Amino acid sequence: MYASIDPSTAILEVAVHKGFRTLDTVRHVLTAFDITDPSEIHVVEIDDIPNANWLRPGIPSAGQQQFGDSLLAKHPLFLIPSTVSQHSWNVVFDPGRAAGLYTLRLQEDFALDTRLHPPSR
Repeated sequence: MYASIDPSTAILEVAVHKGFRTLDTVRHVLTAFDITDPSEIHVVEIDDIPNANWLRPGIPSAGQQQFGDSLLAKHPLFLIPSTVSQHSWNVVFDPGRAAGLYTLRLQEDFALDTRLHPPSR
């Protein structure tokens, strides 16, 4: 599971991976949750990232995916800088392994601002 600290960054992160068309035409749910013990979050600092280019927008490399997989194998939750928004962070977690470390605050249907997916001209 991939989440962002704030809803705006979450929307951009999903749009980067799926596109605004998908956000507009396929049902999505916006979820907010509280992490019950913040000390359980492993923070990945910029200097911990082996390749500085990974912090630039682009298609994830095999190395990036392996790095993320190894972090998930070691930590049920981790915080990592966003490449979509340089001043934002993302929380990455495995819901099964992180069970009990977060509590659901709310879930609601997501409604994309339709100006982000205008008709073709």
